Amino acid sequence: MVRLALACAVALALTACGKQESTPAPETSTPATTDAGMPSRPAPVTPTAEGKFDAAIKAEDFAARLERLASDQFEGRKPGTIGERATTAYIKDQFERIGLKPGNKGSWFQTVPMIQTTLVDAAATTLEVSGAKGKETFAFATDMVVGTLDASAEVDLVDSPIVFVGYGVDAPDWNDYADVDVKGKTVIVLVNDPGWGNQDPDLFKGRTLTYYGRWTYKYEEAARKGAAAAFIVHETPGAGYPFGVVESGWSGPRQSLPPSEEPGPRLTTAGWLTEDAARRLFAAAGADFDALKKSADLRGFKPTVLDAKLGTRYRSTIENSSSENVIGYLPGSTRPDEAIVYTAHWDHLGRNDALEGEDHIYNGAIDNATGVAGIIEIAEAFAAQQPPPQRSIVFNAVTLEESGLLGAAYYVAHPSFPLDKTVANINLDALPVGGPTRNITVIGLGQSELDDYIEEAAAAQGRVISGDEEPEKGFFFRSDHVNFARAGVPALYAAGGLDLVDGGESAGRKAADDYTTNRYHKPGDNYDPNWDYRGVVQDLEALYAVGRRLADETTFPQWKPGADFARPKQP
Repeated sequence: MVRLALACAVALALTACGKQESTPAPETSTPATTDAGMPSRPAPVTPTAEGKFDAAIKAEDFAARLERLASDQFEGRKPGTIGERATTAYIKDQFERIGLKPGNKGSWFQTVPMIQTTLVDAAATTLEVSGAKGKETFAFATDMVVGTLDASAEVDLVDSPIVFVGYGVDAPDWNDYADVDVKGKTVIVLVNDPGWGNQDPDLFKGRTLTYYGRWTYKYEEAARKGAAAAFIVHETPGAGYPFGVVESGWSGPRQSLPPSEEPGPRLTTAGWLTEDAARRLFAAAGADFDALKKSADLRGFKPTVLDAKLGTRYRSTIENSSSENVIGYLPGSTRPDEAIVYTAHWDHLGRNDALEGEDHIYNGAIDNATGVAGIIEIAEAFAAQQPPPQRSIVFNAVTLEESGLLGAAYYVAHPSFPLDKTVANINLDALPVGGPTRNITVIGLGQSELDDYIEEAAAAQGRVISGDEEPEKGFFFRSDHVNFARAGVPALYAAGGLDLVDGGESAGRKAADDYTTNRYHKPGDNYDPNWDYRGVVQDLEALYAVGRRLADETTFPQWKPGADFARPKQP
């Protein structure tokens, strides 16, 4: 996803320091160093020539794979395109060359069925609201986005009553839908969890976003309540990304799993509103958006039926298609039926020839060519390891993360190894390439015993672990590992943190904000030969060390008391 790419944006401006060795990884070519006597920023890395890769985790090898995966040849790695075929073939060839075995019942590929929905003439699509105080028209991309979630080819929503349901949450001791019937109606919901607006530390988990705050949950709950439509009011702090990210994600084809893979109701109409659009909508109904928004953060909140109705009409093309997870594995030497699963999503946003300027390809270098290059590097280290790992190690380059974590969800529903034999998931997504850091950020710190494993690996490098500094943005729910977590498998999502060896936390924060604003889900996320790869090598060695320790143990890591998840009880 995004926040672990903490230092990439200012990599060219930084003079960073070297790395410490981690153990027990294969020997690497980079010497151990300390803050006190580090060399200045190294010369740009020359990517390894194809076919000349080393067994050790090396910056040159990583850079070669990253450059290839983020090249224009792969056309932004969009599922269902020629870019997918090039990408999955490359990953399969790398797995095979390393010496992995096909990881899905004798195949390198796991076919993930999908429905692709594309809004026809998005620019002409509008929402019309007629209220007690007037009428308003909302334009696609400028004011809102809209689309169907149940694969309806034609939608004609006429005079749908509008209900404000706060955060749209129905949880123990909190029900935003209390005493209101929203069947066939349009609900307006706020982003994030109850208590977010007034920063109430006693509601839900305070600043830490829970699954109830995820946009996916809000649509699911609205559908369960029978709503005809649901619109989430976007705000950048609460969502964790600007409205432009929402707009780009809803403007082109959107993917979902077939209903057979995701049982339960789906909304016919769903979308997002800007805050300005929400204020205009509420004003047309004679209501004060800001006052009602404040009320949603208070215990005893009651939903409000607005004196307004909404209408929209649009068409979508619906295509049944599929995409591929690419899976390879190393059989364990003594307990081959037990597995550690490394994941990284290979997909990105493809190309858009309607974009202004010369760059029309979303190359996704950071998000997530870094993760795929990373699991290939780790796979090569495991393949060369002596003695070999005792448990099996699975490397799963999953698809459709950008479409809602669909590839990982499908794998968890159809795993190569039973989930009760899956020891842990280690997920790589958006690795930092701005140089060494003094800390490793663990997204979801405090959830599972895997914290102890990464803490040990970090300490061997002279680093410490830290939690996510922006837990309100819910990064734990925004990458593939959450599917394993929801199924009860402890999951680790970690990489270099904000505290850069050169520049400290202020430089790290500046880099993170710049990346989110200027590169995340934009054509500007391109490979740069001048990145400083010493930090990412540290991270890969640490994640390899965690997997190696897990592979040679007989116990299974557990969730910690008070965690959001738990391993299912065995019969």
